[in-house]
Amino acid sequence: MAIDLSNPVNSSKLLAVVDMGTNSFKMLVVRAEPNGKFLAVDRIKEPVVLGSGMLADDATISPDAQHRAIVALRKFDQVLQSQRIHYTKIVATSAVREAANRLEFLSRIREEVGFEVDVLSGEEEARLVYLGVLQFLPVYDATVLTVDIGGGSTEFVIGKQGKVLFATSLKLGHVTLTEAFVKDGKLVDMRNHIRSVLQESGLIEKVREIGFEIAVGSSGTVRSIENAIFRGYGRGLTNNIAPLAEFGRDWRFSREELGVVAESLCCLDTGGIDAARRAGFFKRRSEFITAGAVLLSEIFETLDIDEMRVSGSALGEGIVSEILATSCDDYDINVNSRWRSVVHLSTRFNSPKKMKSAVYCASIAREFFEGVRKCDVLTNHENKCAFFLDEKDLEYLEAACLLHSIGIFIGKKRYHKQSYHIIKNSNHLHGYSAEEVELIALLARYHRKKFPSYDQPSLQHFENDINQKFRLLCAIIRISVAIQQCQWMTFEGLELSPSDKGFKVVLKQVTDQPLLTDSRHQTVKDIEDELRPELENFKEVFQQKLLFVAPST
Repeated sequence: MAIDLSNPVNSSKLLAVVDMGTNSFKMLVVRAEPNGKFLAVDRIKEPVVLGSGMLADDATISPDAQHRAIVALRKFDQVLQSQRIHYTKIVATSAVREAANRLEFLSRIREEVGFEVDVLSGEEEARLVYLGVLQFLPVYDATVLTVDIGGGSTEFVIGKQGKVLFATSLKLGHVTLTEAFVKDGKLVDMRNHIRSVLQESGLIEKVREIGFEIAVGSSGTVRSIENAIFRGYGRGLTNNIAPLAEFGRDWRFSREELGVVAESLCCLDTGGIDAARRAGFFKRRSEFITAGAVLLSEIFETLDIDEMRVSGSALGEGIVSEILATSCDDYDINVNSRWRSVVHLSTRFNSPKKMKSAVYCASIAREFFEGVRKCDVLTNHENKCAFFLDEKDLEYLEAACLLHSIGIFIGKKRYHKQSYHIIKNSNHLHGYSAEEVELIALLARYHRKKFPSYDQPSLQHFENDINQKFRLLCAIIRISVAIQQCQWMTFEGLELSPSDKGFKVVLKQVTDQPLLTDSRHQTVKDIEDELRPELENFKEVFQQKLLFVAPST
């Protein structure tokens, strides 16, 4: 299905991918642009554990697992129906691929939910994972070995410049390994089994033949291990107080660091692992994390991996990339490396909840940006010379929205200043000039507290036109953050329109929570009073009032 992303009036399109994994079902919703840039606007995960009980001699999906799957897919369908999704792709991986009752299960999904499911081969899954990695890490020109540990299988792929040189899938997954080899909280012969499968697969010889420059892990298991290492697990550190010097550290870990985590997990009983999860080192996959860590440590040893980089993107993002490649003219998988580094940094320091809020803020800011630009009112009132915001300015604005709250990782007090220092000094933003990084960092710094004046010392090194644009962008990010924090408002499809009194913004209502309620007695005036400081800043910069209008009934 070709997707038209060229509509000049509303170029953004929402695409959705559902990944029916062995352990979890995941849905990714992204906003895609005609230039191939996309941003995840929602992620939903359901712990279905579809592969539970699927042993080699009876590889069937149980009735209970099928019921959990149907319930999860119906939840996803409800979300899809509530949003303006332009295109949806549903895929299944190892558990469905290996199930003897696969056709029966897929038929049930079709009849009860209405979804057509594409069952990926192991090799195709590996290829799409590699494409996903390229959406997160700047490794396009390197020969990359990607390892993706799932619940029922592990995919290995070697690629370079977007082309797959080798791909395979082995029946080694953290769910199936746990069920087969963890007895009473103890590992029984798991390492020997893993080594045997790796040695007999021909993987070792093929990897040695082709070689690789960089090893990348892309699964939730790998990200959980890296997160634990980053937060100090195994080093006696308390969660959330990784040394400040490590804030510049990219997502990666060494063989030695992995060994410490794997060894620590193997020494714990179920209660100890649950305690580590409660402390924030691991999340819901805690019951399977030991098997995942042991499997990864054996892969490191067998394939002689010294260090692994970690991708926040995998199968879902790879499928989105594939969709865009067939739908956008002249799509280049290696474009937008700058934007990917922004998403990388935001994902690094924002919790999933904060990330979702930041994405919502960026969406609001984009609507304001495009609205004021369309209205053609940006004028330097001193010399009557028109200033126009361009696509790069929108990129800076959206980047600052995604990064404005990352300083909360350190602490809530003066977090806007911490956000500035992380952006400025972490060396995570690739492809941006020093001036561009400074501009993004300052936008994040001034999204709250005192509005910067024209003679602000931190702005004096900018050219006058950049200084002018900064204040315009600063006004937009501040009003966007303020609106995003008003949980009783929503701005889906926001349109700014000019009037003789200024910009007009029509308010809509939040699902199941009307904007104007008898209990809260909130009126347009109440809203304007709450946002008064930012409305004044907006008026000062744009020389136009921002007027809120209640929805017509």
